[in-house]
Amino acid sequence: MNVFADFSARVSTAIERIGITGTDGSPLDLSRVVVEPTRDASHGDLATNAAMVLAKPAGLSPSDIATRLAEELAKDPDVIASDVAGPGFLNLRLATGYWTAMLARVLTAGAEYGRTGIGAGEKVNVEFVSTNPTGPVHVGHCRGAVVGDAIANLLAFAGYDVTKEYYINDAGAQVDVLARSAYLRYREALGESVAIPEGLYPGDYLKPVGELLAERFADSLLLLSEAEWLPTVREIAIDAMMDMIRADLEHLQVRHDVFTSERTMQVPVDRVQAAIDYLRSQGLVYTGRLQPPKGQPIEDWEDREQTLFRSADFGDDVDRPLRKSDGSYTYFANDIAYHLDKFQRGFLTQIDVLGADHGGYVKRMQAAVKAMSGGIATLDVKLCQLVKLYRGGEPVKMSKRSGEFVTLRDVVDEVGADAVRFMMLFRKNDAPLEFDFQKVTEQSKDNPVFYVQYAHARTQSVFRQAAAELADLDTGDEALRSAKLNLLCDIGELSLIKRIAEWPRLVESAAAMHEPHRIAFYLHDVASEFHAHWNRGKELAQLRYINPVDPDLSLARLAMVRAVALVLATGLAILGV
Repeated sequence: MNVFADFSARVSTAIERIGITGTDGSPLDLSRVVVEPTRDASHGDLATNAAMVLAKPAGLSPSDIATRLAEELAKDPDVIASDVAGPGFLNLRLATGYWTAMLARVLTAGAEYGRTGIGAGEKVNVEFVSTNPTGPVHVGHCRGAVVGDAIANLLAFAGYDVTKEYYINDAGAQVDVLARSAYLRYREALGESVAIPEGLYPGDYLKPVGELLAERFADSLLLLSEAEWLPTVREIAIDAMMDMIRADLEHLQVRHDVFTSERTMQVPVDRVQAAIDYLRSQGLVYTGRLQPPKGQPIEDWEDREQTLFRSADFGDDVDRPLRKSDGSYTYFANDIAYHLDKFQRGFLTQIDVLGADHGGYVKRMQAAVKAMSGGIATLDVKLCQLVKLYRGGEPVKMSKRSGEFVTLRDVVDEVGADAVRFMMLFRKNDAPLEFDFQKVTEQSKDNPVFYVQYAHARTQSVFRQAAAELADLDTGDEALRSAKLNLLCDIGELSLIKRIAEWPRLVESAAAMHEPHRIAFYLHDVASEFHAHWNRGKELAQLRYINPVDPDLSLARLAMVRAVALVLATGLAILGV
């Protein structure tokens, strides 16, 4: 049950009953009317902006509408106070019975509580990680992996048909560098003493690839020219790197549904040229010169005639080149073809999770998606800021295994996937994140992941205590739903129930904005409320969850605890924790 949707409907009905219409007598557009929690609990439970947003179209003052609306809503048996605040906001305080009845519905819904159908089965593509297949996943990609996976989980819970995709960047010069690096490890596996020159990948992770090549080909590759051995070594090295990357991501509980190769954009069919031809047919590609950049330099500006996409027509700063001076495609052209491929597969909503260094790429890609879809597809780009690693406040040294960076596996092996995932989501994706190994393994309230998981563990301990102290008490689902919930009247109990009531609205808003960090923040708030009430029970025996001499009150409180456990477990599952 969504309390806020329920009262949005009641407010709309009340507006119709009091006869407020547009200045021409037409029905008012109520789409901007919202009901949300009050910022200060002392002001009430819910607040609505109805009077503020309807005043102008109705030709009335906000205070006039708010006063009339307050009088009408006061007739609702679930409303015990309806007060006008400020210039026309309306605060509502609901009856205790409304909240306890809602709690019964939460228990009836069980693990489905908060699941919404707003997605209506719409296909959504979430592309994330997509690191070059040249080595292990490093900690920077780790954040994008968690954010992308959590976005996908969140959208699926909200009723979308989600595909998690990985774009294999296997068509650029970096994979040739990978092949040459692997070839050196192949020679090393055959007994040669090799030095890794600057510009190649020095990590030990390529030694197994060299050993595989030696086992499969013996010394036959030594007899070939680079032009002959490079395609074979490149393919084997890419496959080996992708196996490593999949294993690294699996370590973090991240699994993709689809892996798309960049090479397939040009081979066997040149889909990049097909995309350019399509845009040209729409009058969106032309041959021309870019103006010299004003202010900050534009990295792809050249003073020559170029094949240009009319990116500026769709919100970008300037038009963008599709071919380099040597005639090859720009990265942008390849990405246009790839996103067109997504669109042709039926994805009208596309989400890309990228590193913060791709910030300059956002407008052009959004322009491209808008142009090639005729404006019906959208691209949301989530940029993930850097992760700085510390141990007790001191920066963490680089990984020896990688040769140049801290790997995802290094981090997960030390602190566990749960801690990594939660902490990566306990900051908004575009905010810098400091990850301290020491702090995320502390068992204290200062460690958010421990704090939330410990709250769930405490809910389970309450049921174990009930089994020990009230052995004859039925604590099954049906018994909890039938409990005398009207006995829950303490301010701490009601505060917890009201927090639980926010869950469906929170899911919808987080899904709409593609922001899984909202789930992490909410879970921390629930845990805080639960721990606070637990601590009150230590001081005041009458507030403890289990009262051996009052089984009815104990059962009611167990029902509340079960609802807390449901929300914590569901939210943690969305985060992959």
